[in-house]
Amino acid sequence: MNLLLRIAGTSVAVWVAAWLVPGLGLGPTHESGGVIVTLVLASLVIGLVNSVVKPVVKALSGCLILVTFGLFLLVINAAMLMLSAWILGQFGVPFTVSGWGAAFGGSIIISVVSALLNGLTGVNRRVD
Repeated sequence: MNLLLRIAGTSVAVWVAAWLVPGLGLGPTHESGGVIVTLVLASLVIGLVNSVVKPVVKALSGCLILVTFGLFLLVINAAMLMLSAWILGQFGVPFTVSGWGAAFGGSIIISVVSALLNGLTGVNRRVD
């Protein structure tokens, strides 16, 4: 159940980011079902990239993260969003990120909105 809530929260966060950031696009999907499929696939790939690639990048750039007091993590998040968009593009999913500015703004919005939604739904709570 937690996995479905995480996917739904990330999908909503991606939709909000695509709505607010001009450089993020969900492609030319005119049916509402096409947008929902794109959002779910984007959230799955973003979750996969964040769980597999991001820890390696964080480990390799640990010194930069320390020197910048953690601000380099924003650059890493933007790069992970661009990598996710590239992977989705390879499979023909119409999720696009037009540049670093869009990736930077989109990654901040996705992080904040998904954290808020995960907090509201109680995804990360432990049951004692």
